[in-house]
Amino acid sequence: METSTAALLISGLATMIVIIIAWMLKMVAEWVWLKPKKVEKWLRQQGFSGNSYRFLHGDMKDMAAMRKQATAKPISSADSHHHHNIMPRILPFNHHIITVYGKKSFIWNGPVPMINITDPKMIREILFKHDIFQKPQTNPLAKFFVRGMATYEGEQWFKVRKIANPAFHNHKLKDMFPSIYWSCNEMISKWKILVSNRNHNSSSHHELDVWPYIQTFTADVISRTAFGSSYEDGRKIFELIKQQIKHFNEVNQFSYIPGWRFLPTAALRRIRSNYNETRALIKRIINKKEEAIKLGEASNNDDLLGMLIESNCKEIEEDHGKKESGMSIEEVIEECKLFYLAGQETTASLLIWAMVLLCMYPSWQELARKEVFQVFGKDKPKFDHLNRLKLVTTILHETLRLYTSAPVLTRATNKETKLGEISIPPGILVSLPILMVHHDHEYWGDDAEEFNPNRFSHGVSKASSNNEVSFFPFSLGPRNCIGQNFALMEAKLALAMILQNFYFELSPDYVHAPTVGITIQPQYGAHLILHNI
Repeated sequence: METSTAALLISGLATMIVIIIAWMLKMVAEWVWLKPKKVEKWLRQQGFSGNSYRFLHGDMKDMAAMRKQATAKPISSADSHHHHNIMPRILPFNHHIITVYGKKSFIWNGPVPMINITDPKMIREILFKHDIFQKPQTNPLAKFFVRGMATYEGEQWFKVRKIANPAFHNHKLKDMFPSIYWSCNEMISKWKILVSNRNHNSSSHHELDVWPYIQTFTADVISRTAFGSSYEDGRKIFELIKQQIKHFNEVNQFSYIPGWRFLPTAALRRIRSNYNETRALIKRIINKKEEAIKLGEASNNDDLLGMLIESNCKEIEEDHGKKESGMSIEEVIEECKLFYLAGQETTASLLIWAMVLLCMYPSWQELARKEVFQVFGKDKPKFDHLNRLKLVTTILHETLRLYTSAPVLTRATNKETKLGEISIPPGILVSLPILMVHHDHEYWGDDAEEFNPNRFSHGVSKASSNNEVSFFPFSLGPRNCIGQNFALMEAKLALAMILQNFYFELSPDYVHAPTVGITIQPQYGAHLILHNI
């Protein structure tokens, strides 16, 4: 009898295991094959074209191969001075797919399809309907990178955005202006010493790679403006984030493999270790800041961290002391990391390409310098006078058009929705290739690949031919970049100070090779020749 009962139990258990395994296999088959093929059929019925789905990896292997091939050689010198068609280098696979299949095309991001949207009206609709078209949460390792309001949705995003907004009001930017000035002045002083030493040796100029200096300058600005007196600790955070970007890129190419993030690889261990160290550093700075404010030893609004703490306390106070109305310590940490990464990378990219372009087009450099001297002379620039730099502003806008910091935005649908004549089911990725729209001849004319700041002489809204969303380097709508005015102020001040002190030209060693990291950057640096003025 006991033997019979045991046999029945074993038989039942075996049956249950078989059922579970069958269910799991069915779910896996649904995810990696049946659902993708079903969605592919729907995409083609909607008029989209692209490669047929390939098991598990989709187009990921081709993407990696084309990216490697694209960065293997620079843009030829014959093209680099008058032709800025960088799409094949920055987004090689996107460029390939759209060239072969047209603008209404799709790409397989593993088993998940991603449709390309380049129509400005649709782009506007997507960016303004941020409750429907949300930031995709496709990479489970993203939590070890940078989160913050750039990745939050719903009430959490609304709360953090509301609390952070006051830190970027115009009068707060004015308070940050001296820190930016001193950081830039340090960089310029180093350059002047280098050029002067070379002059002493009977040479009229000095050649150097300015890219590391620009990166150090923008990192120093973020360190000072984010953490105030703790900016040395901020520099350490910046180094950790740079390392994290490198490790993240190493493992990201395997993101379509199930369970890949659980492998005990050295890169994954470093990602977790860096995350913990960065978090601990920022938490220590926050605790020091809060303690100093309590003791009356520090102002609570002299840096971004202080302003976040001030705004956070005010929000909690206005809601009758409910702590959930404010930001948690984790949210404050993530905002500091996000400001560090986005603030440093965006301005560094904008400034380096503006300098390179002014080398390629020396007549524009002379016009910009003339305007700077008309507004400031040789005096220290003033915050209230920056808006008088009309030509410099058009140069920065044209730089953002040709070499936009973020080449593509991605969104995901959380429910079935209508976009124009297209019906999009939930779970589809939507790609907004900013760089492609910024270079589209239909919107910018036959000279779309050329540097022409005059496009923006009557403002951003009248720069393109269609008066639609053809220029959106900082995104658009309620979720546009909260720090865009900060980035433009910093770039405008730095470029003005550089023009005040130097004439610059491309070195014979300069190699025009834009490449994409977090932003579009010079792959081999930016070797320029500086002349003191």
